[in-house]
Amino acid sequence: MAYAAGVDVGSTQTKAIIIDEARNIVGRALVDTGANVIRAAEDTYNAALRENDIEEREVEYVVGTGYGRYRVTFGNTQVTEISCHGRGAVHMFPETRTVLDMGGQDTKAIKVTPEGEISDFCMNDKCAAGTGRFLGAAAAALGMPLSELGPVSLRSEKPTKISTTCTVFAESEVLAWIGKGKKIEDILWGVHMSIASRSVALMRRVGIEDQVTFSGGVSLNEGMVKALEERLEKKLNISAESHYMGALGAALFAHDHVVAGRAPTRQGTGVSA
Repeated sequence: MAYAAGVDVGSTQTKAIIIDEARNIVGRALVDTGANVIRAAEDTYNAALRENDIEEREVEYVVGTGYGRYRVTFGNTQVTEISCHGRGAVHMFPETRTVLDMGGQDTKAIKVTPEGEISDFCMNDKCAAGTGRFLGAAAAALGMPLSELGPVSLRSEKPTKISTTCTVFAESEVLAWIGKGKKIEDILWGVHMSIASRSVALMRRVGIEDQVTFSGGVSLNEGMVKALEERLEKKLNISAESHYMGALGAALFAHDHVVAGRAPTRQGTGVSA
């Protein structure tokens, strides 16, 4: 059995996906990136191998992606995260034509062809206002874990309008609303709706098609999903693998090399589990 792998080194978390010859996912792993990017890539890859006891020598090609893709030192090549998220989204949801990738540091709106190729894309241009980092600032102000933001926001009955467009001032604005007696759930729903508005504006710049797929770590936030669906007035394509979409796309590009017979036989990368 020949396998292919993709390693997505993000600013916050690093993901790895291993697929078999039929392009089925047979291994996945996620770790916090931290300060040692090379180690994060190695640890995630090894954890994905261990999930189904796959030997490293059985993986014939590895593609690195994400902001730290050049730090995947054991990889064969690198592909941009925009291409990987587009490819992964169309593989997971074949009718996808618009992709929203929301990560820890940036948000990308991507327009894709039926084959998963990129026809247009746009990134947020106002620091990290429409990204996971903005949610992180709100969580820090409220002393809450990120995992609770979405569920709590859904209890809101009267959202608070968040006016800042800068993550640096997000914490201050949240604290100011608390001081005025606003409910935490209303503040959080306001934060989610603010991010959703910026994200939808970004998508409009590339064109919003019927099928929109949401990828990246923030896709796990149910409050963010609802806020986006309300702004878009349509359901989003989301799966349990949405967090791994970039790594999946990278693995699919690696699979292309395996099928084409261009990949050299891997004798090991020197990465110890």
